[in-house]
Amino acid sequence: MVLFTAELEGSRVQIREHHLYLSSQYLVSVHIEPSEPLQSLRERIKSNPELAHRSLPYLFYLVVDHLVDSLFPILEKLDESTDAVEDGIILRPDTAALSELSDLKRAVVDLRKVLGAQRDVFQRLTTRAIGEVGDQEMSIYYRDVYDHLVRQYETVDSLRDLLSTAMDVYLSTVSNRLNLRITRLTVFATLFLPLTFLTGFFGMNFAFLVGHIVPAWTFWVLAVGIMGLTTVGQLFYYRRRGWI
Repeated sequence: MVLFTAELEGSRVQIREHHLYLSSQYLVSVHIEPSEPLQSLRERIKSNPELAHRSLPYLFYLVVDHLVDSLFPILEKLDESTDAVEDGIILRPDTAALSELSDLKRAVVDLRKVLGAQRDVFQRLTTRAIGEVGDQEMSIYYRDVYDHLVRQYETVDSLRDLLSTAMDVYLSTVSNRLNLRITRLTVFATLFLPLTFLTGFFGMNFAFLVGHIVPAWTFWVLAVGIMGLTTVGQLFYYRRRGWI
């Protein structure tokens, strides 16, 4: 049997593979990296040697149970990281939040694949115990492991939904902020439209205009005064409409 554990490195998950060989006389586990769950089981057996004196199927259950249960802390950390990313997206939706969100989603997808396969294996083991003929009571222990896998799979599914929702929130927040910036830029650009018209109008070299705006007061009243009133009127209108 092949079982998988995981280690969380930042927002990324490293999958660790364990091979278990069970016969009527021995149980062998093979893994490349050091296994913290198996080390914990060794310490437990040292403190209570009676555990190793029972049947091999029971020892197999202990090994599998420790390997499966080692995923619960990983899922809790992923849940906490998901909550932190969601809060960060609301406060500041930047590229760092998007990168972390993508890493978390990839980690959840990898775990979902692993847990789905292990769940199917133990679903079959609940009706067919491993070990000696007639050792069917061991199926109760395998059902316990199966229940843990089902809980983990459901948790991963929930995390995947939360991350998908967080991605939608991120995109919506970025879109809203972009719309707000465009609105502000549009307001500033609109303010200069009548000013450009007035300066262009009074800047035309027609004889009538040149002859009637020679005094200084006409420049301040007709040109600067009208442009100032126009700007103030626009700002008041935009404020009333809630655009600024």
